[in-house]
Amino acid sequence: MESVIEIKQLNKSFKGVETISSVNMNIRPGEIYGFLGPNGAGKTTIMKMILNLIKPTSGDIKVFNQPVTRTSYQYLSKIGSIIEYPEFYERLSAKENLELHCEYMGIYEKKAADEALKIVGLQGVENKKISEFSLGMKQRLGIARAIVTKPEILILDEPINGLDPIGIKEVRELLVLLKEEYGITILISSHIVSEIESIADTVGILQHGKLLKEVRMDDIRKETMEYLEITVDDLKKTTNVLESLNIRNYEIASQQRVRIFDENNSSSQINKELIVNGIVVHSIEKQQQHLEEYFLKLINGGSQHA
Repeated sequence: MESVIEIKQLNKSFKGVETISSVNMNIRPGEIYGFLGPNGAGKTTIMKMILNLIKPTSGDIKVFNQPVTRTSYQYLSKIGSIIEYPEFYERLSAKENLELHCEYMGIYEKKAADEALKIVGLQGVENKKISEFSLGMKQRLGIARAIVTKPEILILDEPINGLDPIGIKEVRELLVLLKEEYGITILISSHIVSEIESIADTVGILQHGKLLKEVRMDDIRKETMEYLEITVDDLKKTTNVLESLNIRNYEIASQQRVRIFDENNSSSQINKELIVNGIVVHSIEKQQQHLEEYFLKLINGGSQHA
């Protein structure tokens, strides 16, 4: 199977206003697909259309190679999801919440709730009431509820929103575990670029309802270039020196920083020329563009380097 989720020319309009425009996506089995875009880009709307919570205006969605129609529902038994913030019965315990969900979903395995709680690291607090849970614990419980039915696909809408660094790290490690140990295909949306970069196999970049690019992280790493980042006391004099050295492929990163993308010039030679011209060089070091820079330049309509 080429894709577990395939989307072609997907469009959605609300009251005559187009919010999703000609989106094409392909999510491969066993991968983490990072759905990246600013708040309001349309990520949640697309996820809801995959889950048939919202009907497309036009276009096609296939899940497990089967078309999703207005009345489709059986495929949903193979999908676990958290859309927006997970809600629970606050006066019930974590285990009671999961058991109630299992009953609702027609799952009668006695150990299903315990197994899901163990996977997400909530064993030992299964009898604690939800009202006593931290935000991070609630997010992990939300993932436990999403996987308690042993789904093949997990769809998570901004699961690290509002978490502290420890909570973010725990969720990140959990998602990698679900992919590697249990073979679950994961579609995760976020506006936090660094977190998507750290776990995703493929990234889909969305802005204003349009998918700007769908690309493998391995390909991004090949495309992104190494560069020299120089911090100086006089930017204007520095750019004059670079021009005199026939270095044209650079960009100004801030009032004191310039990035040079020309591979034919050594850092020691550039450093020497700057010093000879009376420029104080605070630092000069080799860097590599990360997904955040790639993402920002793409949504701003720019190329990956100047």
